[in-house]
Amino acid sequence: MNRTSSDTGEPQGRVGASNAGPWRITFDTNPDDCNLHCIMCEDHSPYSKTQQERRNAGLPRRRMDIDLIRQVLAQSRGTPLREIIPSTMGEPLLYRHFDQILDLCAEHGVRLNLTTNGTFPGRGAQAWAHRIVPVTSDVKISWNGSTKATQERVMLGINWDRVMDNVRTFVTVRDAHAASGGNRCRITFQLTFMETNFSELPDVIELAAHLGVDRVKGHHLWAHFPQIRQQSMRRDASAIDRWNDIVDAAQEAVELNRLPDGRQVLLENIFKLDPGDNGAITHGAECPFLGQEAWVASDGRFNPCCAPDALRRTLGDFGNLNEVSLYDIWRSGEYQALRANYRDNALCHGCNMRRPVAP
Repeated sequence: MNRTSSDTGEPQGRVGASNAGPWRITFDTNPDDCNLHCIMCEDHSPYSKTQQERRNAGLPRRRMDIDLIRQVLAQSRGTPLREIIPSTMGEPLLYRHFDQILDLCAEHGVRLNLTTNGTFPGRGAQAWAHRIVPVTSDVKISWNGSTKATQERVMLGINWDRVMDNVRTFVTVRDAHAASGGNRCRITFQLTFMETNFSELPDVIELAAHLGVDRVKGHHLWAHFPQIRQQSMRRDASAIDRWNDIVDAAQEAVELNRLPDGRQVLLENIFKLDPGDNGAITHGAECPFLGQEAWVASDGRFNPCCAPDALRRTLGDFGNLNEVSLYDIWRSGEYQALRANYRDNALCHGCNMRRPVAP
């Protein structure tokens, strides 16, 4: 039976946590720029007020200075850093300095790990693939259904037929590049598990296998808005029971549907919940981020994890990378205290991203 698998080279749980620095850094390059309005998105959902509130306050769009990324990568020589991620909020391919990020990855010998909505704006899938594939470890394409109706209901503004063609094109370029002796990046379908789409998970796995998509991963819904609270599969015991049944069906789908080369589709974060524990991630689940990964906000603020911005600010003020080195923050008493005591924090206790410890 297929087991869940993590990102390329990613340490499991807190094993391998390093005081020397993160193995991966996410830069929030352009969270305010997106061409879709996914219903669950913290900033771009039709239910979100954040963009209008920023406009009413006269605030500019959040766009990171490329020199900050250049500075951090220069400081990271000789550290465990081996991957960077451009913004996972908004569409990173809309960042005007994206080509420079690709060039910096090549210069510093680090891999790019990309999350994109699959529209490949501006250049199209083929041109973007030729730029992205050579320096990338994993391309996560947001994918929230096995049917046109579901995908377009969740990811408002997307065109199912067009993104299906984009996936086929991207896989073709990736495979040709690998066949010629170049880098073979992994391609992933990444879902947000919710009432609208959870039952289609086995069919998403079948679709991934058919298209040559290596992995299916996801996470449970952060219910930012009252309008989508009933979408959470953690909301009550009945929803949890139905989710747990789909986990079994997903494992069966992996066995039945092989990739073109005979491999199984990898699964990640697809595990059963305890219906008697109010939907909490299983007892003993560990944070996959503290001591391993770092986040940098568009203005340079250090963040310890990927929780929604207003929530992760409650974890502490650790400093700004325009004023202090990331590695000074990494070794600071404040950050080390969070690493040691995060299980006592209410936000961490209910976090969707914690992972069960492997037996």
